[in-house]
Order: sequence, then structure tokens, then C-alpha cells
Amino acid sequence: MTKKRVDLVLQPDWIVPVCPRDQVLLDHVVVIEDGVIEAVCSSVQAQQQYDAEDWRVLPKMAVAPGLVNAHTHAAMTLMRGCADDLPLMTWLQEHIWPAEQKLVSLEFVTAGTELACVEMLRGGTTCFSDMYFFPDATAAVAQQLGLRAVVGLIVIDFPSAWARDADDYLRKGLALHNQMLDQPLITTALAPHAPYTVSDAPLERIRMIADEADIKVHMHVHETAGEVEQAKKASGERPLARLKRLGLLNDRLIAVHMTQLSDEEIELVAGHGVSIAHCPQSNLKLASGMCPVQRLLDSGANVAIGTDGAASNNDLDMLAEMQTAALLAKGVSGDASAVPAAVALEMATINGAKALGLDHLIGSVERGKAADLIAIDMSAIESQPMFNVVSQLVYACQRHQVRHAWVAGRQLVDNGVVAGVDMQRLKQQTRQWGSRVQACQ
Repeated sequence: MTKKRVDLVLQPDWIVPVCPRDQVLLDHVVVIEDGVIEAVCSSVQAQQQYDAEDWRVLPKMAVAPGLVNAHTHAAMTLMRGCADDLPLMTWLQEHIWPAEQKLVSLEFVTAGTELACVEMLRGGTTCFSDMYFFPDATAAVAQQLGLRAVVGLIVIDFPSAWARDADDYLRKGLALHNQMLDQPLITTALAPHAPYTVSDAPLERIRMIADEADIKVHMHVHETAGEVEQAKKASGERPLARLKRLGLLNDRLIAVHMTQLSDEEIELVAGHGVSIAHCPQSNLKLASGMCPVQRLLDSGANVAIGTDGAASNNDLDMLAEMQTAALLAKGVSGDASAVPAAVALEMATINGAKALGLDHLIGSVERGKAADLIAIDMSAIESQPMFNVVSQLVYACQRHQVRHAWVAGRQLVDNGVVAGVDMQRLKQQTRQWGSRVQACQ
């Protein structure tokens, strides 16, 4: 029998495919050809059927889907720790927005996004969904490093270094969308910042564009009680009711945060197919509120996990975010069985992929999907003893245990080292920007 020649075979001790839930495969391999998973099969079968350019034995490691960060402001890594321990609107209005007015530029976003991408890759994130100014810079950095990204085409009513007004944001955003159409790892989403920063006319145009182009809409929604109360006083409508009136509640919407929800609103978003990007650590740090994750899941809503930006987190650690999401859900619901480990892992992988419209490509280890994969060292003392691999991934593993990462079959992290990145240059570049940020405080 002639063996089929393939690019890569990964042979770990465990494979955690995510779909189906809670499955762990022993004595299995992942076969990769042309950046796609050719097969997930027994080691014996693979040895009989395949000959690989690179057959990687990964002892004491678990291979899982790359983590999907459903909400970031990647460039804001350069503001990490500059305005801690403040409520959201004070943090934004008195610190973040003034600093952005002075500093945000193509160079700032390029440097901040590079720092973020390296941090995310080292922690097992292989796909991220971003919202920030100069999205062209975000796309360029992701392309250079080889990450998969959904780049948000930000829209906001007030001017910035990126655009003059809502029309200018949309014009520039759509130009970038068209440029990215033939890029296999980069897609785009319309990204109106929030109901309180984008007026009705631009939102109506965003709905029309999203319908015509069939692209996602990524937006902060119901982040704080103050936001909701302010909207009610100004218009008599809660933000979700306004979005429904404008035709934006549908399966294209990624609603970020969603900490303030009535029972009726939970059923509303579930019934309209809205995805929620839950950012537990950022919400806790800013005391913004707590998303009712288990109630949303019980209603049938798709709930993903995001880190938010490092300015309010203060890291982009999706393993830690999974653990926080699972623990917080138990505390909020008063139910120790809420968001078990396998569900938290789904939220950080396949649910994130679904929110971004990429679940046909990524989010699980299955034949025909892109080889966006990570290998995690389960031999670390922090992970012992090993009773349940999925449980250890969510509740015990730390990001330094991520040893390898691949996107579309290309290895981007090898033994913790990110390919093509001069870490000394990156640290020096970050220190220089840090000094500029500090001067703005």
C-alpha cells in the first residue's frame, strides 16, 4: 500500500478536539496537508497510511484548537497599566481618550498591535477580533506575523487621527474591506464603537452595508448600568431596543460585554441569533457588571470570550480568561455546575469562531478545517496530577505552558519562541512608547 505524502503529522499524548464536547483522544494524531487537517486518526492508522515531511512527536502535550479572542483593542497594549483602578467612564474620559488624542497614529497602532500579537500567540491565541483606529495597521501586522484576524472597521461620531466623521470612517473602512477580500487569514467586520458614541444615521448605513456585504457587526453593548440609564433618559429606549428598531439585532451582531440584561433581553438576543463576546476580567476590573452567561447559554445564545484591551485587563491571556469565565458564571448564577470546563473551552474556541463567522474553518480539531492548533505542555507541575485534561486546561494550565502554535499549518510558535520576531527590538520599541504614554498622564 502506497502511503500518502503529507506536510505534517502531530502526535501528542492527548488531542482535545472540542467537537464533540468533552472528548479526549489518546493514541491519535492530527494529519495536516496544505494548511488543512487531512485526518484525525489513530497513530496506528496514520503510520499505515501517511508519510510526513515532518512527523512531530509531542510527549506529555495536548493538542487543541487555537484559542479565539472574540474582542480586543490590540494596540492598547501600549497603555497597559497607565490608568488602573478607575470606573469605566472616568477611565475613558479622563485618561484613555485624552492619551489617544495625543498619541494614536499609524506608528502607535503598528507597535501596539505587534506587541499584542506576540503576547497572544505565546498564550495560545491564533485568531483575534479587533476594534481600533488605523485598522489597516492591525491587518498589516497580523498578516506579517501570520495570525488569523477579524479586523474591525471602527465607526464613531467624533473625529480622530484615523478619520474625520462617521462617513469618513465608513469610507476608509470599506476601502480596507475591499483590499482584504483575497486575503485568506484576514476578514473584516463593521465596528461601531457603542450606542452612546454612534448616532442613528451611521448605524442605519452600517446595517445596510452589513446586509449587502454579509459581514459581521462588532459593537460594545450594555456594558454598564450607567450606559443603559443614560440611554433611557436621553431617548426613552434601552440600547438593545434601539438596535432592534434600527434592524441590527441579527446573527451578524457580536455584542460585547452585555452585563446589563433583563430576562426579556436575554430571550431577544437569543431569538435573533446575536453572539455575545464576554470579557469577564475587564468587566470585573472596571466594575462594569457581570454578564449572565449561564442564562444566555440556557436560552440558546452563542457566548464567546474576549480579553478586551490590555489597558483594562491587563493582559491578553485567554487561558486565564476561560478560567475566570467559568468561575464567575458559578458565582453569578449561584450554581457550581454553571459553565463547566468543557463549555468554557467551547466559549474560547468554537463559540468564538461561530461569533466571527469562521466556525466552518476554525474552532475545533476536525477533518477539513484549517490547521489552527496549539500544543500545551501538560507535564508542568502546575498541572499535576492529571485526572481530566479538559479540566486542567481550563482550571490549572497557565499560558507559559503553550509551547507550539500553528495557523493554517504554518508554525508560528516553536518551544515558546515566536517566529520572525526580534524580542529585544520589540521590548525596546515598547519601552519607548511607554515613555510617551507616561508623559501624557
